[in-house]
Amino acid sequence: MPISLDEIVDETREMPAEVVSELIDRIMSARHGGIEASVATAWKTETGRRIAEIEGGKVKGVPLEESLARGRKIAGL
Repeated sequence: MPISLDEIVDETREMPAEVVSELIDRIMSARHGGIEASVATAWKTETGRRIAEIEGGKVKGVPLEESLARGRKIAGL
């Protein structure tokens, strides 16, 4: 019998973050193809810059719930 989506999510709760990240990458690649190396490099550079800004106190992060609420408001949900 196939595993349900809820069961998959439950299983991922027990996995290290790196493993879940790899799983997501593999699913996305299988569904949509790979990411061009130049794009992956650019995103790695950008995320590193943004993390450094947050850790250095240059910018303040937005809590997830607040960010989701903003998105729902924009989408009219």
